[in-house]
Amino acid sequence: MPGVTPVALGSPERTAAELSAVLHRLKGTRDPGLEVSAVQAAELAHRHGAGLLAVVEHRDADPALLMAGVVAVDRPTDPGEPAFHLDGPTIREVTRGETATGYPVVIVERIPVNGPGAQLQVVVTDPDHPRIAVFTLHSPTGRGWLEVSGLAGRFVSGVVFDDVSGSGTRSGSGRPPGGTSGRSARR
Repeated sequence: MPGVTPVALGSPERTAAELSAVLHRLKGTRDPGLEVSAVQAAELAHRHGAGLLAVVEHRDADPALLMAGVVAVDRPTDPGEPAFHLDGPTIREVTRGETATGYPVVIVERIPVNGPGAQLQVVVTDPDHPRIAVFTLHSPTGRGWLEVSGLAGRFVSGVVFDDVSGSGTRSGSGRPPGGTSGRSARR
């Protein structure tokens, strides 16, 4: 997808080096803050077994980091359940909806109280199987936040879980494709 550049998840060191190279190409200069974010993101991605680490870019924004992974849960998850455990001064907005592919989604936007930056966490629930996809978008500066979160929202909105039964199709109980975008940043 244009604006989303995935990086390889080899070793933490290789991932950090590739991530730094992409950020350097986008910024045109080495930014110590982004270098630190690259190392931290690579370490987190490997520690948590992420399936995706990418840079989200927009001409009117500083680059942001997108990390994603699928997590097995004990039972099929109620799509509203994660939102019951979310509160605090850094949470700006919690939105429930449905992705363009028909999956329930909870979107949490965090804006730090003291300092720059912004974070978006998106939990997409698979109602047919006990698993969720968790996406985290982090902008170290917050500059152009609406632009990068919009790109990430379009990316997340198209998520499709692989069928674990091997049949290649969603079960009859699944929702049909369609619905609304997982994007919440209408302000």
